[in-house]
Amino acid sequence: MGGSGSKTKGVWPFSSSGAGGEAPGEVNEQCLARLRGSKNATPFVFTRRSSLYLDEDGDLAHEFYEETVVTKNGRKKAKLKRIQKNLIPQGIIKLDHPRIHVDFPVILCEI
Repeated sequence: MGGSGSKTKGVWPFSSSGAGGEAPGEVNEQCLARLRGSKNATPFVFTRRSSLYLDEDGDLAHEFYEETVVTKNGRKKAKLKRIQKNLIPQGIIKLDHPRIHVDFPVILCEI
């Protein structure tokens, strides 16, 4: 499960040496450039993109449905139809508590 990695030599932006079979003393130049550029980067995330949408009434939800009445063989049946038009994404929201970025290599608990 989840083994879809390629066999090519990859560069991990936070690693310093030995990422792709290099000698322990050698350091990849591209890796160093990324490290120098990320000195001002913070490991915390303060905002995220919301998964909620606003409809034309101003209601906020993940999904919107409309009840429709279908007549089949003289019987009325209520069905729910998903609305996908005229929805506005909520956008970027501020997190209550900062989170640690997924790509930041830090050990939280060592066993």
